[in-house]
Amino acid sequence: MNSLLKGSSMAKPKLLNAPTLNDIRHAMLDILGDNGAQTYPIVQLRVTYAEDVQDLWYLRGDVMAAVAALNGEVSARQQLADISAMFKGLLPSGLSARPSPLGH
Repeated sequence: MNSLLKGSSMAKPKLLNAPTLNDIRHAMLDILGDNGAQTYPIVQLRVTYAEDVQDLWYLRGDVMAAVAALNGEVSARQQLADISAMFKGLLPSGLSARPSPLGH
């Protein structure tokens, strides 16, 4: 009975050194910065209070738009690419980023 409460031994193993929800959250808030948090407080609050990795995955677009408005699209793309890589192995297969056919 105790093993049922603790989860099955067949549970999906965690990736070694995989980023946690809070690691990703802090990375997103870091690129938003103080200026972004003041200019886009709703984005900052949504990232801060996201309940799971999928919520953060969907907030990447909002963070991208805010950072692009503040620092330019090139900078935002580069920073979001680094954050997107943090999600590897943490999302259902249907939510992972796919290469763009445009080569971007």
